[in-house]
Amino acid sequence: MSLSDSNARCEAYEVLNGAGQGGAIILCEHASHRIPHRYAGLGLAEADRKSHAAWDPGARAVALGLSQALDAPLIAARVSRLVYDCNRPPEAASAMPQKSELVEVPGNVGLSRDQRDERELTVYRPFCDAVTRLIEARKQAGLQTVLITMHSFTPVYYGIPRTVEIGILHDRDSRMADAMLDQADALPHRRVERNAPYGPEDGVTHSLQLHGIRHGLANVMIEVRNDLMRTPQEETQMAEELLVLLRPTLAALQSTGGADA
Repeated sequence: MSLSDSNARCEAYEVLNGAGQGGAIILCEHASHRIPHRYAGLGLAEADRKSHAAWDPGARAVALGLSQALDAPLIAARVSRLVYDCNRPPEAASAMPQKSELVEVPGNVGLSRDQRDERELTVYRPFCDAVTRLIEARKQAGLQTVLITMHSFTPVYYGIPRTVEIGILHDRDSRMADAMLDQADALPHRRVERNAPYGPEDGVTHSLQLHGIRHGLANVMIEVRNDLMRTPQEETQMAEELLVLLRPTLAALQSTGGADA
């Protein structure tokens, strides 16, 4: 894919606004609950195939809103994270989980090495390669770039309510997270927290490490509680609220040359 390819689609991922000239790349690794036919629905009940276990409800729509507002390319997965979670390395058990919270995944039990390799080669590698191509193309074009990954989380986890509404997550590079949290007072009606409801110790920052830190890009993972994004209107409102945090952050990083190393 080149910068001239504004939109592209394959089984594993889609690229939207690929030619965007804004200062960010946006990823949405859990954008879809689609399970290709060859996996026979992973043996899941219909409700489980469309539940949060299979994807991040609201994340793709909000990511698309951010992409349009920031003129930022968006790469979104088109396969359920229960087939392969593109925010996990191949060696992680959670890359092809046998259980997601309370949801058992029969189609992920007892996978052979060949079966695991097939999913890595047809889902994970194409997604990662698309991200790398886009980053390299932007570097060659002299465009400053930060990496944003967009996710959502459930309001209740193992029966315990979560009070955090927006999580700003980072690994060892906290430049973007620090700058966004500095703006949190601009959203006084929201509970915004650092590395919540997950953090690096939970193994959720693989994309930040692989696509952000490895390429020297400032990076952040945004988690939004999914009960705040149940309708198109709520998704639009959440994108607008996140822009309140992102716009001054991007401006500050670009003015200091801190968007990428």
